[in-house]
Amino acid sequence: MKRKIIEIDEQKCDGCGQCITACQEGALALIRGKARLVKDTFCDGLGVCIGECPQGALIIVERDAAEFDKAAVEAAQRTKALPVHQGTIPAHSCPGSATRSFEPAFAAPSMLDQPPPPSLGHWPVQLMLVPPQAPFLQGADLLVCADCVPFAVPDFHARYLRGRAVVVGCPKLDDLSHYAKKLFAIVQQSQPRRLTIARMEVPCCRGITQAAVQAALGSNIPFPVDEHVVGIRGSIECQVVRQDKQGTIDTK
Repeated sequence: MKRKIIEIDEQKCDGCGQCITACQEGALALIRGKARLVKDTFCDGLGVCIGECPQGALIIVERDAAEFDKAAVEAAQRTKALPVHQGTIPAHSCPGSATRSFEPAFAAPSMLDQPPPPSLGHWPVQLMLVPPQAPFLQGADLLVCADCVPFAVPDFHARYLRGRAVVVGCPKLDDLSHYAKKLFAIVQQSQPRRLTIARMEVPCCRGITQAAVQAALGSNIPFPVDEHVVGIRGSIECQVVRQDKQGTIDTK
């Protein structure tokens, strides 16, 4: 049958996930960094998600599509139902992409013999999911981190997370051009006071540095940039990258 249904322009979509949380029927999902319609039968064609997209990537079109199946939607929601906690999105949406900030924990003197508490101060952390306008990014000391780094740095939380906002990703497995665009949007909207790049020593990991430096250069916003190259056995080599007011980057 021909009916109204959502259509997504993948060129405009930046993977922020806001449309997914707005879709009450669960018709949308983030797949390889892009919002996608997972089932025609889950989309009622009302377009509630359209107003949540900051890039204007969603529109309603009329095409041949299977009829909206309310019973199937309700069955899927029951299967995926999760407890709802304060500050999260409804259980039938995607709880993993709900933006939230919280106070990192600190160990009391009586607990010094226990493992140190986590220093993470926000969620989400995956670069594909973090919206550029997230409150925790504004004016932050920003860490752009390859996702293998925490496994090679034993004191990762104390060394890198404390006092920083973090976004993580894999430059080998993900879309590097999307990373560059997303990081540029983050820099433009949040204007970080400092940017630290943490990547592994393997050649394929250099891409995350390239994307972050490209974003810093393109923004023409002056802030210091550092690169930390982590060895697979835990060694760390630090390189200072300084961005001047003209947007050029000099390596010392």
